[in-house]
Amino acid sequence: MDQAATARPDQDDTSVTATGGALRVALVTETYPPEINGVAHTLSHLAQGLAERGHAVEVVRPRQDATDRATDDPATTHGIAQLLTGGLPAPGYPGLHLGLPAGRRLRRRWRAQRPDVVYIATEGPLGHSALAAARQLQIPVLSGFHTNFDAYTRFYRIGLLEPLVLAWLRRFHNRCQGTLAPTAALAARLEARGFRHMGVLARGVDTTLFDPARRDPGLRAAWGLAPGALAVLYVGRLAAEKNIALTIEAFKAIRRVHPDSRLVLVGDGPLRERLARELPEAIFCGPRRGEDLARHYASADLFLFASTSETYGNVVIEAMASGLPVLTYDYAAGREHIHRGVNGQLAPFDDASAFVAAARAMTRDPQALQALGRQARITAERLAWGRIIQRFEHGLRAAIQLTR
Repeated sequence: MDQAATARPDQDDTSVTATGGALRVALVTETYPPEINGVAHTLSHLAQGLAERGHAVEVVRPRQDATDRATDDPATTHGIAQLLTGGLPAPGYPGLHLGLPAGRRLRRRWRAQRPDVVYIATEGPLGHSALAAARQLQIPVLSGFHTNFDAYTRFYRIGLLEPLVLAWLRRFHNRCQGTLAPTAALAARLEARGFRHMGVLARGVDTTLFDPARRDPGLRAAWGLAPGALAVLYVGRLAAEKNIALTIEAFKAIRRVHPDSRLVLVGDGPLRERLARELPEAIFCGPRRGEDLARHYASADLFLFASTSETYGNVVIEAMASGLPVLTYDYAAGREHIHRGVNGQLAPFDDASAFVAAARAMTRDPQALQALGRQARITAERLAWGRIIQRFEHGLRAAIQLTR
């Protein structure tokens, strides 16, 4: 499992026949576009990438909106079929849905059209029922560790439940043939906590979409920026687990030195209304997608990301691809791709005072800040999705081999 999941990225086997023929793959997830979050973004790329490599892909997900609820399962598009299941809005996140158990329907479906392998990205009710159905039908299952739900307990004042949540996650993943984490450091941490058969599947970034060339002077003017003023950007959920309070504290430290700087927040979440009341001078852009999102990235000058609950942090490499210097903590995507003072800056993990000091220091020299952004773009150009999809395919094949 580990060897296959972390196969060399420079192997050139873009044909499915070179690696054993086309697969029938079921991807099970409780979040998928048009929902906006890192898991949905990653699953969309994995599904599309497998289809482009000639595999038959079916995405199993909850119904999301009125259009979903009014129709039968959508037809196959771009080589990807979809099986829609029941769902409920996630508490506090009206744009997200929790999948309800669908074991009976999945067993019936998979008996009629048996997948070669099932990939489960989320550990909710739908994911659990999919795992039980696959095990009953003896279909190999590969899982992904996409979200640190155990760490979330600390941000919602239920930290005493963290050991129980971790045990629940461990039991789920250990019933699969293998589990893919986005970084080697996270895989090692999970192994130390009793998770078995760990592999690594990194994340990619679309450097055609996220590009410094999308910088828009008109958008900067709409933000109220004077020429040469700093736009400090955050992209992500406006929620407690993202440590938004520290991002705001770091921005205030910057503004004491650069009074004309502006804080730009892209995203939505349960804290938005409160933050809007407390920060009337901040710019709340709401959720953004596609080229519009890329334009917002490229039009900023510095990206702050103070979250301590990430498994990876896709927004870090999206910002880097957009030519932004990034300040984040020394873990997850930051540890993987940022080199201090070369293409961004890292603060010691969960050291709030160091994070604020680093934010202030980064903005002292505008030319040095721009140089960090140029190097960040060069780093991101090496993170092509094609290599990630190839590694994912290897992981799926390894899971199948473990059941033979």
